[in-house]
Amino acid sequence: VQLQASGGGLVQPGGFLRLSCAASGSILRIVTLAWYRQAPGKQRDLVASVTIFGSTNYADSVKGRFTISRDNAKNTVYLQMNSLKPEDTAVYYCNTEPPNRDFWGQGTQVTVSS
Repeated sequence: VQLQASGGGLVQPGGFLRLSCAASGSILRIVTLAWYRQAPGKQRDLVASVTIFGSTNYADSVKGRFTISRDNAKNTVYLQMNSLKPEDTAVYYCNTEPPNRDFWGQGTQVTVSS
């Protein structure tokens, strides 16, 4: 399975974006899928995760603003990002949780700036 993130872009503070992660195959056997992000000069951090049962987990910095979801029928994971802040600027990646080193793709750039 390959995972391809998309949907990033330039948005003003307070704005919103919806990221998508399309899998090349079925995600039904993947228990937990997640979004990660890496800002310039910083390590890659877990942003949010969702299990096949629908349970979700969020980093404290995004709680109440981001929502992760998965559509198993479409083999896609989403990250709805609202009330974006400049500190959300990063390259966003999707992967399993814990991450599989073979699944890191190009990611999608999110820039929050006025």
